[in-house]
Amino acid sequence: MTYRQVIMTLSEAIAAHIEELLRLNGMTQYRLFKASGVPQSTISSIRRRKNASVSSLLLWQLAQGFGMSLREFFDSPLFDTENIEN
Repeated sequence: MTYRQVIMTLSEAIAAHIEELLRLNGMTQYRLFKASGVPQSTISSIRRRKNASVSSLLLWQLAQGFGMSLREFFDSPLFDTENIEN
């Protein structure tokens, strides 16, 4: 997939990537909750960009829910340095 450069915060990039992974895996938020153990309300807050930050434990749990490692989760152009603002 080709990305146009969009500057976003890290939490916005995480939310966008979760949306992308849900779509690519044909998963619902409920199925991600069942696979990861992360409460649906937390997943929803992240997706709606209500969280200023996401803990490393939550990221690990979500990655596990998608059947991937953290390294695989962050292997996306969304997380390239030039796309993330401080």
